[in-house]
Amino acid sequence: MEPYTPHRTRKKNITLSQKEYSKITGTIARTRRNAEYYEEPSFIAETSFVRAPLNSRVSSTTKGKARHDSLEKLPIDIQESLILEDLLYILIGIQGNYITYHPDYSPDDEDPLQGIRFVVSPSLDSSLRDLVERILPLGTYYTAISSFVEQRSHLDFGLVNHALCASIRDMLRDYQTLLSQLEHSFNTSPSFSLQKLWFYVHPTIHTLSLIYSLITDLASADDPSASLSSSSSEISDAEEEARNEALGIPSSKLKAVLSETPLSQSSSSIPVKGGEVLAIVYDKQQSMSGDPTASMLYGTLLRAAGKPYVAMLRGWVMTGRLVDPYEELLVKESKFINRGILEMDYTDEYWERRYTLRDGSTFSSAKGHAHKAGVPAPRSSGGRLPGGACVPPLLEGWKHKILLAGKYLNVIRECGIEAGRDQEREEEEFGMDDERLYTFLESAYTHANQTLLQLLLRTGELIPRLRSLKRYFFLSQSFFLTHLLDLSHNELRKTAKSASIVKLQSLLELTLNTDVQGEDTMFREDVKIVMASSGLYEWLMKIIGTGGIGSEGNANGKIPEQEPEEKSKDKDDKKQMLAIDALSLDYNVKFPLSLVISRKTILRYQLIFRFLLHLKHVEQSLSAMWIEQKTAPWRKPVTKSNTVPSRPPSSAKSRPPSRPPSRPSADTPEQPEFEKWRLRVFLLRARMLSFIQQILSFATFEVLEPNWRLLEQKLDRVRTVDELLRDHLDFLDTCLKECMLTSAKLLKAYSKLIVTCATFALYAAPYTKSANQAMLETETQEGQRRRWEYQVKFETNFDHWFKVFLDCVQFYASSENGSLLPLVVRLTSIKKT
Repeated sequence: MEPYTPHRTRKKNITLSQKEYSKITGTIARTRRNAEYYEEPSFIAETSFVRAPLNSRVSSTTKGKARHDSLEKLPIDIQESLILEDLLYILIGIQGNYITYHPDYSPDDEDPLQGIRFVVSPSLDSSLRDLVERILPLGTYYTAISSFVEQRSHLDFGLVNHALCASIRDMLRDYQTLLSQLEHSFNTSPSFSLQKLWFYVHPTIHTLSLIYSLITDLASADDPSASLSSSSSEISDAEEEARNEALGIPSSKLKAVLSETPLSQSSSSIPVKGGEVLAIVYDKQQSMSGDPTASMLYGTLLRAAGKPYVAMLRGWVMTGRLVDPYEELLVKESKFINRGILEMDYTDEYWERRYTLRDGSTFSSAKGHAHKAGVPAPRSSGGRLPGGACVPPLLEGWKHKILLAGKYLNVIRECGIEAGRDQEREEEEFGMDDERLYTFLESAYTHANQTLLQLLLRTGELIPRLRSLKRYFFLSQSFFLTHLLDLSHNELRKTAKSASIVKLQSLLELTLNTDVQGEDTMFREDVKIVMASSGLYEWLMKIIGTGGIGSEGNANGKIPEQEPEEKSKDKDDKKQMLAIDALSLDYNVKFPLSLVISRKTILRYQLIFRFLLHLKHVEQSLSAMWIEQKTAPWRKPVTKSNTVPSRPPSSAKSRPPSRPPSRPSADTPEQPEFEKWRLRVFLLRARMLSFIQQILSFATFEVLEPNWRLLEQKLDRVRTVDELLRDHLDFLDTCLKECMLTSAKLLKAYSKLIVTCATFALYAAPYTKSANQAMLETETQEGQRRRWEYQVKFETNFDHWFKVFLDCVQFYASSENGSLLPLVVRLTSIKKT
């Protein structure tokens, strides 16, 4: 059985109905009638996939001439219909027949971010004109916002601008949906009027005006064309400058920055992006907080634009990895500083300068934007830092914790340890104005801090390291130091250049292997002998002169490096420095302990070590002089046979200088002249030795030991890594200050005293020779005069500088440094003797 197939009837003649024919002919006639008004086609090819479709399909620049027919002769209802049709075009940025571009508008010269201004035909009825002019700004707002979205969607403007443009584009989509509905009502509803159009678009005018105000502020903050055209050259220059700064290469730009020449990257070459966009949106929200619509709109844009910024923040504070392809985040990385540099010469550069804040601020710096290398200049209008260097106001109080949280995790990762992450927190989404964001930042900082602190204190042997540093550099093991000085006595008498560092290092290892016990044996291989290129007191005076430790001119407490050998060559040629004056210790430590025991702290340890070593050396020299003065020429009683007449010769030149009236009563005319001289040598040596011992005892038992015990107490209850670093550095700075190494006046008087004592100890052999000659009655009148002359010079210098030093100590003890009060008591006892 075959299936049934229905048959369709077909028309034999294909013809048009009367209705279809009238429609086609009407269309042709209408096209011919309107041809005189249009010189070019209305539709062009799509030129950009970023443009809004409605605005790009019909070109505003190729639109034909507007109609010039007068509306005065037409009824009001006809005028309203014509104007309504034009307004539907105007609202998407296309001029109509009776509403046209402003006479001053020029597509080539006009800034697209300012929007297109429209004017209505003067022949329109005045009853309609007022309402039309209220609606016209919508066209200006729409064209400006569309141009902004198109321009700021460029890759160079960063993720924050992309997110902001996406949010604005969503709002424009709602606006375009409204226009589609209005157009449908216009074509289908006979009751659609200008008043209804105003009723529907009135709320939108306020919304678009708020967006227009925002994009105007964003557009006026920079010059986008300049930034895009010069972006490649500026990036290369910035990278080169950052590399030179990170590696310490004295490039011409870096020198110019140090000489306060503003060669940082110009703010006009940096587009508004990253934190600066968020700061502008937040400022707009705060300034319009009284308007509920504005507050809600800007809050929505702030949350949308802040999503990529918050995502970068989360990645930084949770993993220690900085993913910021467009340099929008407040943290920047100097990629040229890595652990390879630390293996060659450990410093704190990895901690201090690899990851920093883009605004250049530190914990100790003021809030103001200091002009530093790598920090762009503020904007000329508003004074806001450009781009990522601008910290969003909501994160201003958290920026240091954000920096440190990522730093801590980065250090842990460099040690090969992956810090655990909270999976639930990773899935949460936070807005810029969400309280949960700051709770999250606080917990991330606490977690990173505790993890690194545990690594340093428990598994990194930090406390034993600090104890070994204290024992090696603060001379608490006096036997170790005495043994070293005894073994290397001959080598240390040479000049600093001729002394053998290899031999001194071997003697140091021999001493450590003999004397060091306990946990210090684990670190004895890390102690090295080094020779300083300048004297201790000259270097300290240089530090103080350049705004030294603890002074107002050096807020960071940095110590300038010693002069290189080529710069100090002329000085060394004039006056050769002895090896004992240049001897110092160095200490090697591995990462991550080098963050705490950094070059900055080792320099401070070296200053204290050289200060104590010089005291110990002078003490040993005076003690050796005392041992030598126990020999026969110094202890043998003076007999009548070797008595020199008490009255000096008549020649003034050969007469031994008389002692000032304040000298002890032992200087009586009945005593032999040699006995007077010998007693005065004994007395001066005893006073000098007492002075050295009192200074050494004060520095050791009343400065270093109490401060060390205080540091140990702080280390037991330390909670943050930053607190650990600060406590350790404060301990060293306090020791330097209380050891009188940070005051120019104290240091000058003390250095004169210590040099006088050291020079006096060098005269032990000539004094013994003079004593032998006097006892054997072979000393000439010239030798007698010279013996007295040297003695009086030493006494005069010691008395003068001792008085100056004591006055300075008393002044500082009563005004600035109360810890010097015990030293005042000690020195007063020497003065009374």
